[in-house]
Amino acid sequence: IPKKLVTSVSGCVDDALAGLVSCNPGLRLLRGHRVILRDDLPAIRGRVALLSGGGSGHEPAHAGYVGKGMLTGAVAGAVFTSPSVGSVLAAIRAVAQAGAAGILLIVKNYTGDRLNFGMALERARSEGTDVRMVVVGDDCAFTSPGKAGRRGICGTILIHKVAGALAEEGAGLDEIVEKVTAAAKAMGSLGLSLSPCSIPGSKPSFQLAEDEMELGLGIHGEAGVRRMKVLPADEAVETMLEHMTDPSNASHLSLTPGCSVVLLVNNLGGLSCLELGIVAGAAVRSLESRGIRIARALVGSFMTALEMAGVSLTLLVVDEELLQLLDAKTTAMAWPNIPMGPATSRREEVPAPVDVPGNPLDEAGTGAGAAWVEPVLERVCSTLLDLQDKLNQLDREAGDGDCGHTHARAAQAIREWMRSQPLPATPSQLLSSLADLLLEKMGGSSGVLYGLFLTAAARSLQGRSDPAAWADAMDSGIGAMQRYGGAAPGDRTMLDSLCAAAQALHSLRLPGADPLRVLEATVQSAEEAAEATRHMEAAAGRASYIRSSRLEHPDPGAVAVAAVLGAVL
Repeated sequence: IPKKLVTSVSGCVDDALAGLVSCNPGLRLLRGHRVILRDDLPAIRGRVALLSGGGSGHEPAHAGYVGKGMLTGAVAGAVFTSPSVGSVLAAIRAVAQAGAAGILLIVKNYTGDRLNFGMALERARSEGTDVRMVVVGDDCAFTSPGKAGRRGICGTILIHKVAGALAEEGAGLDEIVEKVTAAAKAMGSLGLSLSPCSIPGSKPSFQLAEDEMELGLGIHGEAGVRRMKVLPADEAVETMLEHMTDPSNASHLSLTPGCSVVLLVNNLGGLSCLELGIVAGAAVRSLESRGIRIARALVGSFMTALEMAGVSLTLLVVDEELLQLLDAKTTAMAWPNIPMGPATSRREEVPAPVDVPGNPLDEAGTGAGAAWVEPVLERVCSTLLDLQDKLNQLDREAGDGDCGHTHARAAQAIREWMRSQPLPATPSQLLSSLADLLLEKMGGSSGVLYGLFLTAAARSLQGRSDPAAWADAMDSGIGAMQRYGGAAPGDRTMLDSLCAAAQALHSLRLPGADPLRVLEATVQSAEEAAEATRHMEAAAGRASYIRSSRLEHPDPGAVAVAAVLGAVL
């Protein structure tokens, strides 16, 4: 049975509703019932009240859409179970006694919801209450829907919004029913899932193979129309839209080139926001290719199926009146604060900033030239590429296992750069150019750290060529890394090798120092410091989250730095 973060299985719905109300001052619970109401019920006197609801597990639907400009109240059942007739009737009575000028029940087309809301409606009418019901069936999955009709899924919240805006304007019950009924007929939705979902305390409702996705399933995990191999996002979206608009499909939505739609991209609960953004972009491009104007796009979690990793697309054909109703303000917490403008993949980009003229490191070409630089850089690249597997293995014990890949990317970028253009003439220009290259190509925190080091070192070398300048450059680079990276010697990072090397390199400042011996000592110090990290407890970087007893090998960053210094010096 999948894990759930609940206090108790039996109390999960009540706990969720209590949490919603405690965090939203505009909502109230109806005592004795799973009913959420606006806290300003007196404000609906003389206006039409709107009630909806259904089984729980679809959060934020429906209680998240209670507020001025949307629902007056929402009735919740147990997870994936229709609410009781008694609770629906209690909600009707509460808004009727607050002075509502008619009540509209907005119900998704499921047998249990129709029966329970319908029975409550009949009871309320027998008490003299003016109640109507609109049943929403927006699912485009089944080519022959059969006697049960199309299921009600995520498009229902657009009906909440249209009805809520009309009620807020003071429209009568007949007008609201007429307009939302027409809107519901101009709407279609379709779901696609990569995984099942599971009711708290139960096993998953169905199984999908690792390489499968299901098209057209319902919001309770009901079967869809087709299982297929997992497709790339753009192909999956194209498949969905083709099915939704196929004229041979009895439940299709008719779209003509030039028409305007509202697009709703809904997370079924367990899809990452990254994937949702990819799907949304693909949907916009696909609709544009059909000549459809996307007047508005809503992207987020609107009607979920617990933790199902999936998405649904809803399209509502709109005119200017419908668009104004959807744009009208609401206090409902789950309705997105969307900009009033169309969606398009052709939005003009902000121009890239121009390079700042007169780089302070642009010096005259004196000092070191390409003659010795190129073979040194080639040695560095070869060393890092040879170390790729070793660094990855060291990193797997304390990080995400990509340290070797990261340094290999740097090596490949440096090689390509050397082949593409003449190398800078001075040490400061060389280090500055390398900093820019690694910041752009290397990636990860290592790229930034090397970029910091090289940028600061380059600034220190500007206009200098004496041996002591290299010791100063090393100190400047280490200072920049410590200032922004937060690590210090002894923290089991690349700084351990760098700081040990810097100490040895300080001998270049002494009169009569033998540069060759100093460089040999520098490399040896770096290698010894890298090996010493084997016995250190990590205090910075990702390794700091791992128990020290599990770290039995040297730090990969320190090993890489020692290897680079060995290749350079």
